[in-house]
Amino acid sequence: MRNFKIVPLSLEYSKKIRETNTDDFGNEIYEQVATGKGPCRISLKPFEVEKDIRLVLKHSPFGIENAFNQSGPIFINKNEVEPYADIYTFPSEIEADKENFPLSLIGYNKDQKMIYTKLVGNNDVDDLITEIFETEKGVDFLHARNSEACCFICKIERL
Repeated sequence: MRNFKIVPLSLEYSKKIRETNTDDFGNEIYEQVATGKGPCRISLKPFEVEKDIRLVLKHSPFGIENAFNQSGPIFINKNEVEPYADIYTFPSEIEADKENFPLSLIGYNKDQKMIYTKLVGNNDVDDLITEIFETEKGVDFLHARNSEACCFICKIERL
């Protein structure tokens, strides 16, 4: 077993967003036909461009307010989807599509302060995550982000 797990947004979170039509910042959620591949932050599957309907909302993946607390727009599928289940492996559809998903891994300590960054590039992301957690003892968790758009994709927890 690996030394990490992938943490997508939860079904409870998505249910609250869909029922209230409001994000955690009080902004109204809106829907749009997918113009990009996303991905959905629950299923961690890419959207089908020009076909899938996605909800756009502001999200912060942090629990503590501080200077490193980056919030921004994310997408979830308009329809209910199954959350990403293969939690000990980074989503292969995201890793394989380097053109649409150039990845960065951002490491945070227990106080949610950013202490590590790494562009994934052509590296195997599972191997890279494993290596980071083996060598960077101060990193409590990682965020996978799109390196170009800087948007949050998912949290990766140390086991």
